Amino acid sequence: MMLSAKSLFQEIIDNDASYRLFCSIAASGETQGGWENGRIAALVPEGERALAPKIARHGADEDKHGRIFNALLNKRGLRPVRVPPETDYTMLLERHGIGLAHEKLKGDRPLTVEDIVTYLAHSRVTEQRAADQMAMLCAYFADHPEVGRAVRMISDDEDNHLAYTHEELLRLASAGHGPLIRRTLRECALAEIRVHRDVSLAVMAHMGRILGWPRARSAALAAGIHALYAYERLAGWRRMVTLTMPERRDALGGPATAAPEVA
Repeated sequence: MMLSAKSLFQEIIDNDASYRLFCSIAASGETQGGWENGRIAALVPEGERALAPKIARHGADEDKHGRIFNALLNKRGLRPVRVPPETDYTMLLERHGIGLAHEKLKGDRPLTVEDIVTYLAHSRVTEQRAADQMAMLCAYFADHPEVGRAVRMISDDEDNHLAYTHEELLRLASAGHGPLIRRTLRECALAEIRVHRDVSLAVMAHMGRILGWPRARSAALAAGIHALYAYERLAGWRRMVTLTMPERRDALGGPATAAPEVA
């Protein structure tokens, strides 16, 4: 079979065990992101309080996505499976010092403006990855009877999140935080592409074992992941750090949209 992103994801979706792992990994990451954003919203410094409702909306969207992936599992009568640590993107980013440490978020001390820059820069990079991945899934599965509705909704939300990070970082840059923003974005992007490579390799290894892929196919997929990393390490990371005023202004200015019943 010719290797393609569409055929790869179709194979994962068609098998209950691989679908269960895929949705479990996605649900776990989204739920973790929801908690992080909720804590950041509660700890926003006094001078940035106007940002708190937008961060809370971001967190509510992430929680909603977690519920959507769990609903997709329930629709097939499947329960979430334990997420292998080597596939836990959110945890591995924190372990690499990207974003705000959970110990800080578990406390009650207000964050600083520098912390908000760190949060937004981290979000700018990771939301680019999420938006790109969901756009790819939309291209192939927007009309899929089982996952199409969920993919379309999550993709639209990720585009909102990405627009919001651009707009808020540009606002902070105009307030004099440009050098910190540029430095933090670069650090985040270079760390994220390494974590994304490692997580992708781990996820594909698990999928290969579940689906019984021949060694040659697994090797070809791994080579593709390494090639993407090489490109991103050379030049592709720059796309993650540029800032442009988005067409969607004030993308998180309202309340979170309710998740439709997808189960």
